[in-house]
Parts: sequence; structure tokens; C-alpha cells
Amino acid sequence: MIANTPPAPYYAVIFTSLKKEAHKGYQEMALQMIDLVSQQDGFLGFESVSGEVGITISYWKDLESILKWKSNSRHKMAQDKGKTEWYAAYKVRISRVEHDYEFDLSIHEKH
Repeated sequence: MIANTPPAPYYAVIFTSLKKEAHKGYQEMALQMIDLVSQQDGFLGFESVSGEVGITISYWKDLESILKWKSNSRHKMAQDKGKTEWYAAYKVRISRVEHDYEFDLSIHEKH
């Protein structure tokens, strides 16, 4: 699903990862983190795909909200498990979205 974000500007946190072969408990923790992040002030939505490379993009109102999420104690616990148990490698990028636009085929098919 494509996240329904407000008009720009806002921020995007792009988390790209390579999982280890064994990642027991990962899916359960991911679901817990989705529930938890959805309750955070400044959180706007997310998009995620998984395969050989996983990419999750979360959208935020401002940098302060991102920093609060990064320091959330339950999120820090998940980060630590990721480093020790689930990920072979990962990278986090934070960017400011200056512009966005969309195309929705279902809207265009009606005309």
C-alpha cells in the first residue's frame, strides 16, 4: 500500500536491510513495531517491501519526531536484536521530501 502523506515538506527515513538466514522472531517484532510506531507523534505512514533486500520507508512530520522514535526504549530493543540476530547489514538514510506527486490508474480509468 502507498502511504497517504500530507503535502510536502516532510521527512522520510529509508531503512534498507539484508537479513541473515535465520531470523526467528523477526516477523513478530516487525508487527509490534508497526503497532508502536503508528502511535508516535509526528508519524505519517510507511511503505515496506521485502525480498533479498528489504526496504522500509517511514514518513515523519519533522526531525524531532524521528529522533524521539529512534530513542524509544522498545524500538531500541528491536534495533539491538536486529544488530545481533536478524541483519547481516543495513543502512538508514534520512531525507527531507520537498515535492511529491502521484498517479492513480483507477482515477484515470474513470474518465
